[in-house]
Amino acid sequence: MDTSVIGNSDKLESIVNQLGMIIDQAWKKNAKKSRTSKHSKQWWTNDCSQSLNNYRASRSLENWKNFKKVVKNAKRSLFDTKIQEITNKRKGPWKLMNWINRYKLSATKAIKHNGFPCLFPESLWDTLHNTFNTTLHRQVDLDILNEINCKPTSQWFLFSKEEFMQAISKCNNSSIPGPNKLSWCYLKFIINQDKCLVNIINIANACFNLGHWPNYFKYLSTIIIFKPNKTLYDQAKPFCPIVLLNTLDELIEKVITERL
Repeated sequence: MDTSVIGNSDKLESIVNQLGMIIDQAWKKNAKKSRTSKHSKQWWTNDCSQSLNNYRASRSLENWKNFKKVVKNAKRSLFDTKIQEITNKRKGPWKLMNWINRYKLSATKAIKHNGFPCLFPESLWDTLHNTFNTTLHRQVDLDILNEINCKPTSQWFLFSKEEFMQAISKCNNSSIPGPNKLSWCYLKFIINQDKCLVNIINIANACFNLGHWPNYFKYLSTIIIFKPNKTLYDQAKPFCPIVLLNTLDELIEKVITERL
């Protein structure tokens, strides 16, 4: 990709869309569909599968012992990781009980709107949309901006590699990725390649120079989750929307936030 000269918004849109296609093609080529069942184990790894296949092929006692050893190490690795996560979040050891115990589902009924249950996806969408976007299309009084005192204009410098490396170092690898499935651990690997990092910085600088935010950066996924400790979930208000952005534009936004 050549991002050295991005002279207009059409060129910026084209380059960002091209980058999105590359990410999408990489995902489709390498992603594997996982089959989840009641027998699935969170600690199971590829080493477990390999050692089990070795035992099934030979049926030897030695391979069986090796399989049990691999399973034990895989379990210990997962449990150590979970304990470390809770330690880093400064939570007490009793928080582990919430992880090992069976999750209790909250009492739910069909969500109602204006006294009628939402039995179809269309009506459910309208209900959630009208609840979570109540401020949409409201009139705004812009005259309040005239009351703000004028401040000296500051020069906006081009983004640096250090700003991006510092911003991404704070991102959690276990965070859920956005629509393009590019997680933080992959993006960290990508920007460690100097040429890739330069391309991303050129795109970020072009967004500011042209005053244009590409449409690809506006794609998002919205996940609806429960608000905790509610007695009943038959209305839309006890739910909360979580917006998942693509990590690339989220990284640029983080750098801008740090700069401001």
